[in-house]
Amino acid sequence: MTSPNVIVFFTDQQRWDTAGLHGNPLDLMPNFDLYAQRGTHVAHSFTCQPVCGPARATLQTGMYASRTGCWRNSIVLDPRFTTLADCFGEAGYRTGYIGKWHLGSRRDIVPAEERGRYDYWLGANALEFTSNYNRTVVYDGDNRKVRLPGNRVDALTDAAIRFIDANQDRPFYLFLSHLEPHFQNHVDDYPAPPGYRERYTGRWTPPDLAALGGTSNAHLGGYYGMVKRLDEAYGRLMDALESLGLLDNTIVLFTADHGCHFKTRNAEYKRSCHESSIRVPTSIHGPGFEAGGSRPELVSLVDLPPTLLDGAGLPVPEQMDGHSLVPRLRRDGDWPDDVFIQITESGVGRAVRTRRWKYAVHADASDGAVPGTADAYREAFLYDLQHDPHELTNLIESEAHTPIRTDMRARLQRYINAVEDAEPEIIQATTQKSGQRRVLDDEPGS
Repeated sequence: MTSPNVIVFFTDQQRWDTAGLHGNPLDLMPNFDLYAQRGTHVAHSFTCQPVCGPARATLQTGMYASRTGCWRNSIVLDPRFTTLADCFGEAGYRTGYIGKWHLGSRRDIVPAEERGRYDYWLGANALEFTSNYNRTVVYDGDNRKVRLPGNRVDALTDAAIRFIDANQDRPFYLFLSHLEPHFQNHVDDYPAPPGYRERYTGRWTPPDLAALGGTSNAHLGGYYGMVKRLDEAYGRLMDALESLGLLDNTIVLFTADHGCHFKTRNAEYKRSCHESSIRVPTSIHGPGFEAGGSRPELVSLVDLPPTLLDGAGLPVPEQMDGHSLVPRLRRDGDWPDDVFIQITESGVGRAVRTRRWKYAVHADASDGAVPGTADAYREAFLYDLQHDPHELTNLIESEAHTPIRTDMRARLQRYINAVEDAEPEIIQATTQKSGQRRVLDDEPGS
């Protein structure tokens, strides 16, 4: 058998609980659910930076945002870093990128030197500003404007299928980067295809949004409609692979850059330590990942690049911060029992999550200019995810939870020291015996 093809089906701002495997009752993602069960369902998957650009830099390089330097949007990815395109290209793969990039210097075109060295290019830096849901505008390798017909999800997926069909003569690596279900910026709305919003409006609201409100009443119908169309496109792509005889020799990763809290945790959609922002749907299908089951590991975005390379039998660059999941599928090797999250742009925060506990610190920008790091943080959140999975009760001031807070603080300090080579002060919260308060009473950054 030849080297496996590799495809990344990447979505933007998609919550993990849009999948039926995570309890969504609306049958939004039957294709995701099917192939996740046939392959490997990464059931506990988390972004390490809930902002578009920084998360994308991580997935291209396998490095935390503080190490790539892309700690907020509108920062160009340093061309000195090795990218996935480099790794696959050096192994003889044809590499292609289609869709949103968000790591360049302009809103529209991406200069050749800023594209991560992909062979084939059909994309835009900020796709939300160059296109609309039914008017897709991207740029080819010569930076010529290309208008693709159809709904944006379908248009990009059609382009991906054409790339696959044209590159069957050698192994290929394709990164398909959708904008959906991200909101359309200029209207601050989630414009689903005709009839899709109506299909899901008022049907089901996740418990965290039902408790906290935000914009979910106005936006969930359109958001769900976008997710449904994405899953249909994912199904079409998998059908295309099967019809071409490539499905059994193609690794397909489905994942997202971050989630969406619908303005419940602060004044925007995603820059938050909460599950709604950091937890994403993730599955891997293909050779080496068959019948991997629902994985118990806490997997970070930094773990996915080394997993793809390892799955394809390629070496993992030393620069990568994460761990390959492949040995775990063979019941070999240790795995961290926590994940580290960096938060920037609307404020500076850091968080660590274990299977049961979530601990986060926050630093407000006094002059309005938000930096990428801080010299001091204050304790902001502690959640018991076993008893409070929707993070409605903040225990950071609970005296009874002092031992837990102490342990989680030490975990976070170790991550900051190892990843950022820094030792900021963490100002402890004032505790009280009653301790528990509603999360919406005092939100940092709100």
